[in-house]
Amino acid sequence: MSEDAEALAGFGYELGLLKRIRRSGWWHVGVRDPESVAEHTMRAAQLAALIAAEEGADPTRAAFLALWHDSQETRTGDLPHTAAVYLAKPDPRQITADQTALLPERSRAVVRTAVDEYEARETLEARCAKDADKLEMLLQAVEYRETGVQRTEGWIDSATKDLHTETARRIAEAAATLSPLSWRER
Repeated sequence: MSEDAEALAGFGYELGLLKRIRRSGWWHVGVRDPESVAEHTMRAAQLAALIAAEEGADPTRAAFLALWHDSQETRTGDLPHTAAVYLAKPDPRQITADQTALLPERSRAVVRTAVDEYEARETLEARCAKDADKLEMLLQAVEYRETGVQRTEGWIDSATKDLHTETARRIAEAAATLSPLSWRER
């Protein structure tokens, strides 16, 4: 068996942890079984493509950046916002470098480049991906609120104030008041 194949398979197993790691901040408001990081990432990537399409950016690139934006949480877990005052923020680029150290050169470069672009927020695609991350959280907060979870407004407000694209701001405004089941009525 080749070392490259073993490294890629091992990284695949590590990424599988994202299906089991829960978005921990929701426990603070009583969500017993919050969505996983992987579930969050999937919708964020889909939203990134849509935002990018509307903003005239590359939807494929924006979705790809969003796909990798939380991959470091295999090593740190999902740290809630409240941990920030007690812990130094882990460096996503350093974690990604460690995660990909054994990968073949092309695979290592593609992941590291994506994480670096996302973290730098210098491209429109990176800003669309970051907006998608925030919008996904907003949508989740509204969904939890609609099931009876109290005190989700902080997540909604936080997501709304950090948006950079006009498309994301318009979506957030609509989503904050729209029923999560509105799609069934169309």
